[in-house]
Amino acid sequence: MATFHKYKKKGSNKDFWEYRIYYQDPITRKTREKSKKGFKSKPEAKLAAEEMERLIREGYEQTDISLKSFLEEWLIEYKKGTVRKNTYELHERNVKNHIIPYFKNILLKDIKPMLYQKFINSLHERGYSKRTVEIIHGTMFNACEKAIILQKIEKNPCSGVTIKGEEKQQEIKFIESEHISNFLKEAYKDDYIYWIFFKVLIETGMRKGEAGALQWSDVNLKDRTIAISKSLDFKEAYSNPDEMFGDVKTYRSNRTITISQGLANDLHFHKKMQNQNKLALNENYHHDLNLVLCRSDGNYMPKSTLANAFRRIIKSAGLPPLPIHSTRHTHAVLQMEAGADMKYIQERLGHGSISITSDVYSHISKKIEKERMNKFEEHMKNVLE
Repeated sequence: MATFHKYKKKGSNKDFWEYRIYYQDPITRKTREKSKKGFKSKPEAKLAAEEMERLIREGYEQTDISLKSFLEEWLIEYKKGTVRKNTYELHERNVKNHIIPYFKNILLKDIKPMLYQKFINSLHERGYSKRTVEIIHGTMFNACEKAIILQKIEKNPCSGVTIKGEEKQQEIKFIESEHISNFLKEAYKDDYIYWIFFKVLIETGMRKGEAGALQWSDVNLKDRTIAISKSLDFKEAYSNPDEMFGDVKTYRSNRTITISQGLANDLHFHKKMQNQNKLALNENYHHDLNLVLCRSDGNYMPKSTLANAFRRIIKSAGLPPLPIHSTRHTHAVLQMEAGADMKYIQERLGHGSISITSDVYSHISKKIEKERMNKFEEHMKNVLE
């Protein structure tokens, strides 16, 4: 129940009103009080009191928790262990590197839409891409959605924000199909293990971490399938080997793909080569890892080793500088050239949604479609002659 009191501010002859609400704490069962001053009339104070009483009845109580404290609690209590490791680390970086440094010790309840818009604008002014700003915004928006559920705030101050900048067309780097054979020949000259590693990447479209984590139990040479369910965490593999196998990038990245008979034959030969190494090295071989693509002693392939080898082979093949990830794009382009649709490519690459696949490869798809149309026109000319 609310009570109302009239008072005068110091140095003023005007009357102001204050409300006081007494209620029972649902946990401690003790009587608590909420009050607010500064209303110009009793009806105004009464309306505000009724709204506060409604919020108290619904269990809502806006606390004086700082944004920093809430975000740290949100990360530990609601994100850690519930989302994939790389997703958690992304949220953690956004909180520590961007959100907290800007808002400092502000209270969660004091984040208002205008203030939040200024924060988003500041990221744009600092030169971050629109996509990066969207990712940072996603962290803050999700945290505030949880704050509403926890009844820390009533509305999400991040709703309706405007993110400046233009969507940049992602530059797709890949090995042209006519250069793939020469690239693999140079890889074989450099070292057999790089040949088989990069050939698997080109023929499957796997991420390098997914390929690095492949175990023979994931490969079915008879059915020509590979089950992709984990990724090699190169950092953990070096510092904490027990945690070297991590999650794949997204839930959709858990997938089983079919491989060509040619690649199945290559892997069958590769397995025989590995068995020879196992016999030769005996207890010095890392039998416990059971890796498909690894060093001669069965240990994992370091990230820097792969990157250096790829850079060296690309140069030997007379190709422009490319990252290892270009093998994934190379596979996608090969699939499009072979007539595969976007849905099939999405599932094969393990993209979270078909829109990602379409956005990334739309301009290449249009180029291939134009080339096909030109061939069709040439064919029609011959037909109609």
